[in-house]
Parts: sequence; C-alpha cells; structure tokens
Amino acid sequence: MGKTRTKLITGEEEKNKLTEEVSSVKKKKLKKAYFKTARIYINSHFNNTIITLTDDNGNVIAWSSAGHAGLKNTKKGTPFGGQKAMEVLLEKMANFNIDEIKVFVKGVGPGREAALRVLFSKNLNIVSIADITPVPFGGPTKPKPRRV
Repeated sequence: MGKTRTKLITGEEEKNKLTEEVSSVKKKKLKKAYFKTARIYINSHFNNTIITLTDDNGNVIAWSSAGHAGLKNTKKGTPFGGQKAMEVLLEKMANFNIDEIKVFVKGVGPGREAALRVLFSKNLNIVSIADITPVPFGGPTKPKPRRV
C-alpha cells in the first residue's frame, strides 16, 4: 500500500476557484441565430396541435405541441392546448432574430384559432397567413343505382 497524499485547502483557494468559475460562465454568451424569413406551420387536429418553426428552405428550427407543453389525453385537443403549444414555441423563438414570419395553418382542429390569437398578441412581423388544409376533389364514383 502506498502513502496517501492529501492536500489541505484553505478558504482563500476555494474562493479563487469559485470566482474563476463564475467569470468563465459570465463570458459565455449565446449567439442569436438570424433568419430573414421564417415559417410557422400550425397543424391542428382533433387530438393535438403541433406547431413547427422552419427557415425559408423548410429546415426545422424548433417545434412544440400541446403534449410537449405538458397537457395529457383529451386536453391536448382543446383551444387551451393550441394556446399553450404556441406559448412554448414563442419562448423557444426568443433565441432567434427573425425579421418576417409566414404562417401556414393546416387542419380543422379547435387549437388553430387559439394558436393564431397568441401569435397575434406578440409584436411579430407577420407577412402572410395561408390555409393549406387539404380538400378532397374527384374521388371514387358512387355505385350505380340498383335495377329491379
């Protein structure tokens, strides 16, 4: 067995270490990402509301949903769920400098209007709002009536 080596730490050395750690933490600043235009996709269904923030090319920057905001089960499909999802996404957007925002709304769920209301309440430069809900056209033909 070898000889144990111990080091005696006095109060001044601990204080110096703490001040060095605090100063190194203060020096680190988060760089804000800059986007000239960004898109917000609000995908609202009867069970959940999913909101995605993308750049102009469609690359996902941040996302949020009613379930991600902490709601469970049937509460996700309510207007309150859409509102909470948008609030969580706006907190994430604080790390980005965005000049213009284009909003695309898809689906017929109850969270779409509430999410838009929260978005309007903030001072953001919203350029356009588009409804991209798919609408069926054509489709299968009805069977011919039965002849007796």
